[in-house]
Amino acid sequence: MRLLPAHSQALERFREAGGVLRTSQAQKRGVHPRTLYQLLGEGLLERLSRGVYRLAELPPTGDPDLVAIAARVPKAVVCLISALHVHGLTTEIPHEVSIALPPRTKRPEIDYPPIRVFWFSGKAYTEGVEENAPDGVRTYSAAKTVADCFKFRNKLGIGVAVEALRTGLEEDLIRPAELLRYARICRVERVLKPYLEAIL
Repeated sequence: MRLLPAHSQALERFREAGGVLRTSQAQKRGVHPRTLYQLLGEGLLERLSRGVYRLAELPPTGDPDLVAIAARVPKAVVCLISALHVHGLTTEIPHEVSIALPPRTKRPEIDYPPIRVFWFSGKAYTEGVEENAPDGVRTYSAAKTVADCFKFRNKLGIGVAVEALRTGLEEDLIRPAELLRYARICRVERVLKPYLEAIL
């Protein structure tokens, strides 16, 4: 298919940005909204959520909801049940995307996908973040997520945290020393250690 110069240029702007842009980001890079709609209609872009577009040529994404959140809320880190799901550490199906934000960050106004916001501070927010390079989704590591689940056990249920701990150890996704380091950061070492020792 022969592309118009504006279309070729727009696709190149998406590639430079890693493949995902919000409408406002695309406009700042010189892409007209009309061009976005034309590329969408031609199947060269796909809409992840309202105002978030992704190159159709990219490999299929594991979870379009997470990609949409990453594009719309750059400070968000996928956490707790959603991060457990990403790492395969839970049998629960998340009905909302759990995200961590730094303190004093305003709650994002997003209609879809539904989100649940947790405010993490200091090292509890900054440590253990992994970035999925093609999609820009930031997620806490398996060990950090398990420590967070123990920290939020009253909201999630201790069973969720223990299941994740057991699965992570059995499948060698978590190393005890790394887990205890995150448990200290989250101030749950005394709570988590007996469960760890019982499973080991």
